[in-house]
Amino acid sequence: MTTAYFLTVTLHVLATLVWLGGMLFFALIAPILRDIEDDALRASLFGSLGRRLRTVGWVCIAVLLATGVGQLHLRGWWGGAFWGTPGFWGSALGSALAWKFGLVAMMLTVQGVHDFWLGPAAGRARAGSEEARSLRMRAAWLARANALFALLLVYFAVKVARGG
Repeated sequence: MTTAYFLTVTLHVLATLVWLGGMLFFALIAPILRDIEDDALRASLFGSLGRRLRTVGWVCIAVLLATGVGQLHLRGWWGGAFWGTPGFWGSALGSALAWKFGLVAMMLTVQGVHDFWLGPAAGRARAGSEEARSLRMRAAWLARANALFALLLVYFAVKVARGG
């Protein structure tokens, strides 16, 4: 393997740590903010944390996509010449890569719905209202589901790294 490959993997792992760490923080630690009795303050804190995490998260996603494609190129695993070989998708590597691609697509969809529709809708709702509580609860469950998908993605990433 080349230095470029190891640098690409290092950036990929670092972006994964930041993105997954942010999701786990928001899913496991930030809910303590619910104990704040002032509805407007609680909403403001969740909103500020959410906007910051959204920015950091989408930067990490861009890095992950770029470095993921880069790793596939550097290993010679990119494109139809490799993926189109007989039996590839039925192999252990092909299966692990398919799961990884599927989870990435699912996570991007869930993240987009959370970050650009449900989360902002919760932020616009009147603090303390039933609508705000309902939207925040749905956004929280989406975030938790995405964190679970991310953990599964790490599992399949390890499988890919180990050849399937």
